[in-house]
Amino acid sequence: MNKIIISTDNAPSAIGTYNQAVKVGTAVYLSGQIPLVPSTMEMVSDDFAEQTHQVFKNLIAVCEAAGGELQDMVKVNIFLTDLSNFAVVNEIMSQYFRTPYPARAAIGVKELPKGSQVEIDGIMELPSTN
Repeated sequence: MNKIIISTDNAPSAIGTYNQAVKVGTAVYLSGQIPLVPSTMEMVSDDFAEQTHQVFKNLIAVCEAAGGELQDMVKVNIFLTDLSNFAVVNEIMSQYFRTPYPARAAIGVKELPKGSQVEIDGIMELPSTN
């Protein structure tokens, strides 16, 4: 299988040695998104809910650049610096996904890049073009 690199200006550019996403066959592996505003590469806010919304906006942009949509995600990993924000993540996630929901893990971590409070990565499965 060929690896196809996915890149869009509508999501933050990579701040390290990685790509926004890599497509192999119909699977798209999305790198972690933090709440950076793509045009400024600055954190959207210190507010956790605003950060989470920005992360989902960034994920949507990468999914669209890969030829899919957020609903095509089959696995999501959510990294939180404070697990007490888990209920807020659930509420916000319900605004972006409809059933059937993707598989998910929520992981508490000590810190995230650029002082972010939340980071989300995942795997998207594109509909077959047969």
